Amino acid sequence: MTMTQDARPTLTVVVLTLNEEHCIEQCLKSAAFADQLLVIDSGSTDATVALVQGQGAEVQVYADWRGFGVQRTRALQHVRGDYIFFLDADEVMTPAFAQELKAVVATEEKAVWKIRWRIVAFGQELRYFRATTEVERLFRRDQLQEYTGVVHEEAVLREKNVPRHSICEPLLHHTRPSVRAGLEKMTQYAILGAAKRIELNKKGGVIRGLAAGMVMFVRFYFFRLGFLCGGAGFLYCFFVALEAFFRYAALQFDREALTDEIRR
Repeated sequence: MTMTQDARPTLTVVVLTLNEEHCIEQCLKSAAFADQLLVIDSGSTDATVALVQGQGAEVQVYADWRGFGVQRTRALQHVRGDYIFFLDADEVMTPAFAQELKAVVATEEKAVWKIRWRIVAFGQELRYFRATTEVERLFRRDQLQEYTGVVHEEAVLREKNVPRHSICEPLLHHTRPSVRAGLEKMTQYAILGAAKRIELNKKGGVIRGLAAGMVMFVRFYFFRLGFLCGGAGFLYCFFVALEAFFRYAALQFDREALTDEIRR
């Protein structure tokens, strides 16, 4: 689908899923205004696919997981919109965010837009936490070539020096809804982060992990004001620090297994 002078630009919202039955409905409902709602599933064994279909979204299943970058690249062949927005399964668009997103798409500008978050963890919003991270999520479809990286993946554009903007309204990010979910997510991202660092020939080890974990905890708990968010704030910052530690531990002690996994 391409833009013409007589037609408004269209939007595709893409969501990657794997066993997301606990959160996928509220995610998709918040993006129901999109011209195309596309879900790329990685082989869910729970009710995710049925719930997605119940919301009227299009589902494509790629069960041979090879990283977030590959899954996002696979999505591109199914996109019909002029613009593509990547929404995570544990994220929710507020009405204000949706309105701003529609206004941005209506400009037809050739640019990339970043988003930021309001963090919700362990059942409560971390209202005082300074979520300063911004990630690129909105692209012109004709400019987006592919994604690279197994985790914290990066978009590869067909043109250089494309303008970057930020969407002012934040997304609600329902990260780590429980301790169990936090442990599972920590394991997943620690291993994926270790695999990415193997590709970059980084060194691992317990000392490096301790240093990385302490730096991350101090940054999140003190400088980003996690200490003002009670027990949930402490847990969130602690899990982020543990993820950093185990990333470097796995990089040393699981290196052979991770290398074999990358070569597959």
